[in-house]
Amino acid sequence: MTGLSLAKGACLTLAFSAVACAGWALAADPDAWPGRFRRRYVAWLDAALAALFLPPHGRWIGLAQWLALEGVALGGVWSGRALVGLAVVPVVVAPAAWLRHQRQRRVRLIDAQVDSFLLTLANALRATPSLGRALAHTQRLVPAPLGQELGRLLAELRIGSDVDAALRDMGRRVGSEVLDAALLAVLIGRRVGGELTRVLETTAATLREMARLRGILRAKTAESRAQLWVLAVAPVLVLYAFDAVRPGYFDPLRQSASGWLLSGLAALLWVSSSLIARRVLSVKL
Repeated sequence: MTGLSLAKGACLTLAFSAVACAGWALAADPDAWPGRFRRRYVAWLDAALAALFLPPHGRWIGLAQWLALEGVALGGVWSGRALVGLAVVPVVVAPAAWLRHQRQRRVRLIDAQVDSFLLTLANALRATPSLGRALAHTQRLVPAPLGQELGRLLAELRIGSDVDAALRDMGRRVGSEVLDAALLAVLIGRRVGGELTRVLETTAATLREMARLRGILRAKTAESRAQLWVLAVAPVLVLYAFDAVRPGYFDPLRQSASGWLLSGLAALLWVSSSLIARRVLSVKL
């Protein structure tokens, strides 16, 4: 790299840094629209983290994203390759994707605990007829993450919430179909009457069998899901490989309206085919 290119890059770096600082200053102003957007975004991150029982670090996540975006912009300036700008997409969607992954992982862990939760609750109901006391006893025996959700349910009961309402709120909050089925069995058993412990034991056995069938289904579709990921990532890797080996290979596509149109159409087909394949493989019992 020549001295002129270094000077140009240094000037552009200073300019980007100044723009980034000015943008962060606007985002820190609560009256400006960037500040309002930042406040809503940080509040959404904090709420999503609180639902996962994680510390509210939404402010630091937003700051890390801002610095990463500036790094991507500087990388594109210094390398001179427009494809570096594609890194903006993972930087923007990374927090939401991570939160969704953590939520799905938490739901899977809760699904695996529902069987033992029902059996523990049934045993507790044999010792006490009060569902609230039985839930309190069960919460001490069930580990996280389901134990954390039960702790929040008991906190709602202590402030005067109805048991049925608290159970329904817990089901909506967690978003687990398996837990919803278990809580529905508890609610129906309370209203209909009869031996609730036997209802819970039967429900636990049914959910155990459903979990076994879901495991078989996941094993049968594991290879197809792996192929889907390979086919989805391959076009991006091919683009970067061609751009690295033959710089300027894709310049004709960026120099005409028809080139941009074909690129957009190809990207649309790539995304839509990946979504359709993912939907086909998301078989549910």
